[in-house]
Amino acid sequence: MDDSHPEGNASPGTEGDRRSQLVDAAVDHVAAHGFADLSLRGLGDAIGVSHRMLIHYFGSKEALLVEIVRTSEQRRRDQLSRFRAAPGLSPSDVARLLWRQLTDPQLAGQERLFFEICGQALRGRPDAALFVEGFVNGWLEPLMAAETAAGADLLVTGDRAGVDAAMDEFLRLFYGPE
Repeated sequence: MDDSHPEGNASPGTEGDRRSQLVDAAVDHVAAHGFADLSLRGLGDAIGVSHRMLIHYFGSKEALLVEIVRTSEQRRRDQLSRFRAAPGLSPSDVARLLWRQLTDPQLAGQERLFFEICGQALRGRPDAALFVEGFVNGWLEPLMAAETAAGADLLVTGDRAGVDAAMDEFLRLFYGPE
């Protein structure tokens, strides 16, 4: 790929489009090969762009790793939305499908990267700290939508007895019998 210009050989578009293409390629590479020995030069070679262009678009290896995790997480949330929209799937079917996706051995590298970035963020590392911004809230919306669609929301259903029973069951399973 000719990377003498930020757009390379990509179809005309914005730098944001090119940045998104690079993140997608990097996510796919990390999913297939892991990140343990990842260098910007090696990643650039693997996805057809120079390490200089990766620095141009992301600023640092750490910032690129944060973007890889964010994009991976967004892919999981998008998949949850697709599962929810699939006809004939119960909420438990959707939860099981999402669980299988999250525990897929092919995604182990991304999951390890996720926990590494979380650890760095919790230690206050500036590049990684960007990761935690919006992370929890990013999952709340699709999970709440899934539960609401399944009728599990008290405000939507008005089913106080059903929602209370569900909470009691959750507490029993989580903490054990009283």
